Amino acid sequence: MEKCNSSMQLTRGADYAVRVMVYLAALPRDGRVSLLALAGATGAPESFLSKVLQALTHAKLISSRRGQAGGFEISLRGRQASMLEVIEAIDGPMRLNVCLTAGKACSRKAWCPAHPVWVKAQQGIVDVLSAALIADLADQRTGAGPFSTTVLLAERRGVLSVK
Repeated sequence: MEKCNSSMQLTRGADYAVRVMVYLAALPRDGRVSLLALAGATGAPESFLSKVLQALTHAKLISSRRGQAGGFEISLRGRQASMLEVIEAIDGPMRLNVCLTAGKACSRKAWCPAHPVWVKAQQGIVDVLSAALIADLADQRTGAGPFSTTVLLAERRGVLSVK
């Protein structure tokens, strides 16, 4: 695999968060999954995923429960969230360039020929990610993907529970 050195790349945390949200949204209503099952489904290391799940819980996109029947489940807000909301729950506001940061004035804005291009590109990304809803992405999954295999294995191992 070729190494990508782009600074315009989502963090691994944001990528894992989107994977988690789609996975949880695809489960039966009120389905709960352990950290171990989520790590398997997303390909994320448990210790790293734990931090992602904390951020998603803090943003009220998922909830967690301790104990024997514990685990993580998607909230109604999380099911209705967009990819942009999930990414921003992990990485904060998405900005392609410093000149687009809210509350900061760009001294070159009036004469910079690149500024309108940055604005247009930023709006395009925001529009695409805002339109991609987690529930819709979960509905688009194919039945033969790794998610379905992981759900079956999780159910058999008892790490998936449905209230």
